[in-house]
Amino acid sequence: MKKERRDSSVLETAVKICGLQSVEVLKSMVHLNIDYIGFVFADSKRRIGPEQAAELIKVLGDWKTDRCPRSVGVFVNPDIEQLQEVMDMAQLDVIQLHGKESPAFCASVKERFGTSVIKAFPVQGGADAAAVGAERLDPYVGQVDAFLLDTYDPCYEGGSGRTFVWEAIPSYHERAGMYGIPLFIAGGLTPGNAGELISAYGPEGLDVSSGVETDGVKDIAKITAFVERVKRHGTTA
Repeated sequence: MKKERRDSSVLETAVKICGLQSVEVLKSMVHLNIDYIGFVFADSKRRIGPEQAAELIKVLGDWKTDRCPRSVGVFVNPDIEQLQEVMDMAQLDVIQLHGKESPAFCASVKERFGTSVIKAFPVQGGADAAAVGAERLDPYVGQVDAFLLDTYDPCYEGGSGRTFVWEAIPSYHERAGMYGIPLFIAGGLTPGNAGELISAYGPEGLDVSSGVETDGVKDIAKITAFVERVKRHGTTA
């Protein structure tokens, strides 16, 4: 029987584990309550190719919980041809765009591939800067399905492993909420700070990668702890 995909209307805080590369590690996670599994196609030590992604996506069908996670491809400033090359081999559920992709490009991705689209934005500065920065979301309304905030880094489009100033979150959260668009938070998250973030700011989802690794390798104990901490801290309602 085909497993049901997670319903985005569920109010429980969503968990996205990003940067998966190993089939064996992914198989060790099949009992966990995870909503999204991310595969990186941008320049990164966690980068994988379409063939490897296809192999990993097959594992999602073996998930032991009621609903299997949705597969997310993470890209930075891709062109349509690059996306097509990946989608021809690995049928992603979600395309996450971490670069300077325009609203028109995001809309074209949704139309061409029939996927959901998450648009990431780097955050620099605190609450005062965020009040203005949150206006960046407006042109993407109607073109994307979720927003993601990550730590600004002058050299990399995300994946820094550092937190940004969380006091910036409310301005973005309020802006996204005006349009009914969920907000995910990334950047320096760990099992130790996930509960604090949810309790203080209540985002719709958390996205973690390096915070659940040991020596650059995904650590099932840390992943389990992260998922448990997130799911324990109530809902986004």
